[in-house]
Amino acid sequence: MTYENKALKAQASRNQQLLDASKYTGDSFSSSVLPFRLEPDNQDALTPRQALQLEALQRQAARTAIHAVAELAKLNEVDHLGGGLDLIPSLLMTLAMTDYQAVEYTIENAHASIGYYGALSALGFLEPDHVAAKFRQSLDIAGHVAWVPGGTQLNGGRLGVMVPVAVGQALGKRARYGDDAWILCHCGDAGWVSGQALNGFNAADLHRAPITFVMQRNGIQLSGSNQHIMDKDPRKMVEAMGITILEIDSLHDAADLFRAYREARLLARRGRPSMIYPVGYHHVGPRPETLTTFAVRYGIVDEVTAFAARNQVAMDTGIWTPGALMSFRDVEAMLECLFLVNRLPGGKGHHDGHLKGRDVAAILANPMLMETDAHREVLAELSQAKPRTVITLARPAPGTPNVLLDDQAVAEVKLPAPGEEVSARAGVQPAYALIAKNHPGKVFVVSCDLDPSTKLDKAAALAGPGHHFEMSIQEQASALLANGIAMAGEGPRFVVFSTFAAFFEGIAREAMELWRYQRNLNGINEGLNVTFHMSHVGACTGRDHFSGWSLDWISMAMGYLPYLHRFYAPADARAAFVAIRDAAAHYGGHLIGIPRDNLPILTKQGVNEPLWQAGDAWESVTPYRKYEGAARAILALGAPAHLAGKAADELYKRGQPTDVYIINGLPIDPEHLCRFFSKYPDGLVTVEDGLIGNRSVGLRGFAGLIAANAGGMRVPVAHVGIVDPRIAPSEGHYEVWEHFGITQGAIVAAVESL
Repeated sequence: MTYENKALKAQASRNQQLLDASKYTGDSFSSSVLPFRLEPDNQDALTPRQALQLEALQRQAARTAIHAVAELAKLNEVDHLGGGLDLIPSLLMTLAMTDYQAVEYTIENAHASIGYYGALSALGFLEPDHVAAKFRQSLDIAGHVAWVPGGTQLNGGRLGVMVPVAVGQALGKRARYGDDAWILCHCGDAGWVSGQALNGFNAADLHRAPITFVMQRNGIQLSGSNQHIMDKDPRKMVEAMGITILEIDSLHDAADLFRAYREARLLARRGRPSMIYPVGYHHVGPRPETLTTFAVRYGIVDEVTAFAARNQVAMDTGIWTPGALMSFRDVEAMLECLFLVNRLPGGKGHHDGHLKGRDVAAILANPMLMETDAHREVLAELSQAKPRTVITLARPAPGTPNVLLDDQAVAEVKLPAPGEEVSARAGVQPAYALIAKNHPGKVFVVSCDLDPSTKLDKAAALAGPGHHFEMSIQEQASALLANGIAMAGEGPRFVVFSTFAAFFEGIAREAMELWRYQRNLNGINEGLNVTFHMSHVGACTGRDHFSGWSLDWISMAMGYLPYLHRFYAPADARAAFVAIRDAAAHYGGHLIGIPRDNLPILTKQGVNEPLWQAGDAWESVTPYRKYEGAARAILALGAPAHLAGKAADELYKRGQPTDVYIINGLPIDPEHLCRFFSKYPDGLVTVEDGLIGNRSVGLRGFAGLIAANAGGMRVPVAHVGIVDPRIAPSEGHYEVWEHFGITQGAIVAAVESL
């Protein structure tokens, strides 16, 4: 066994040990939880009993969160406790409305995760002691929002990213559940202004998504107050993007918050996205806010008076009390945040909250966290009622059967014939269209004003309203939207986002980055059930010079291979059809790269028969040319494959028999790789229309993959590709290839150099 195989085996063992030690990772969970439910469709207002139950659950959740961060303090670690405590009240209301089918939720400000885990533990989805002991110390109770029983499968990462993803999920839900669909997305002070968030708001309005954003407007960002970081009013900008703003005083006023949720629910049914925005309490107007009115409202007069006195601030000082209070219920930290946003002495931010050096018992004994007899009574009442059962299922494993085309449907397809020189896009259009025609309701197409060029136009028309979303040039948000659609419900679905490959490299790549932190319920981070269609790859982009090129597309795709089911690089139009059929047939993340310019239809050796038939099963490697006595081989990935065939013909005439294999995509079966090196001891040459680098910058792309394997096999290798992309002509792709040294002659020379 090689060192590499030993390392892989050892890593697999460590992975399994981590999974085995994780209480809340697995294929399915059946949770028996408190039956605390709110029905905004069927009740006009929150009842006093429900308000008391909500208050009791909030206190339990907050106490669990504080215990968890206290455990971190023992390790000299910190967490975003302030935002986590702030999140709990509104999140518990959201959880009470979630049915995990038509109605779901996510959290954009995912660093507030301890509030999320605390709320789930209060309802009974998670054990409070496990949350406290394992938060940020385990796979299952992670430092950011991650999927656990009763949780959201939209694992949180960068600020703002979850806005368009949640919008996509809402649109996917609407396609499945109609007017009953509703997504609730909690968001914070910082993420709303990111480009992807603003594009997401625009998408919600454009496509009438049934979504409500709940803004945790506490006035504090990552390193200071909004006034110090970005003193902008979100309402003006978010409303300008088409979102209806529902103003309330405070997220901590349960009755008022419920009324806002009810109004938001009615708007969602009419296809109107909304944002619940807490304006807070101000020192101007008919009810002037002071430290005294604040203290009375929350029943902490003694605590506020003492804190104000220590900082020499009068109790009649006029203030703004944010409608969402950072560190809510942790009185000392909450007051420091309040004083910070009001620029008063003693103010401190608690975004990176911690409990180092603090008396946890004293925190838990403050009036806002103590449990009263009334709280214990309503919780006991909930505990004695018939529990609510919630089933949480992991997403299917990559490769699971998805949207299948039977042989009869495929037999109707007419693809370009040998002798024709056409773009690989000639196989793209019939493939997607046939899938959409045969699977109405299961195909979703997200577009960026490029469907006629990427050839998704017929499929988009067949998918129809509610399944086709035109987003203009918002490539990043569009790709994220597609990710959300993929997580909108169980059952097979084929979600495709298409644009030029250059935009994936420079803009839409965020959607593939999302896969790095999209953990399945079983604990595995993996790509979602989406096909990202990268058109115009490599130098085959017409005469656009650098403006449209995607020269690093192969290396980029290889970087995401751990999260992919497959990456496809078809060499002609017929191979493109086979690849797309295969992508639809299998659940999981897929990337497909399609060259723009015309390429010959490849044929089998010695006959005028196409190399691929429409009904063929996809394979990672296809033998293209075989010669008796060949001890060398050419491995061609993508568009230049026909040049490799011509080079082999020439080499044979020179008395140097050389086989050719077409690499249709990655990953390659390890057995194929082993056979390449054992069967061709005199060497291998790789050919690709992409950036392979050079000695000074390092080898990359498919060339890098083969070179890495060749090192231990003592087989010579040579590579044909783009070694220096800085200067190039604006001509046809053959002229550009010639400039970059991707020619028949260059391939022959590379083989002869081995």
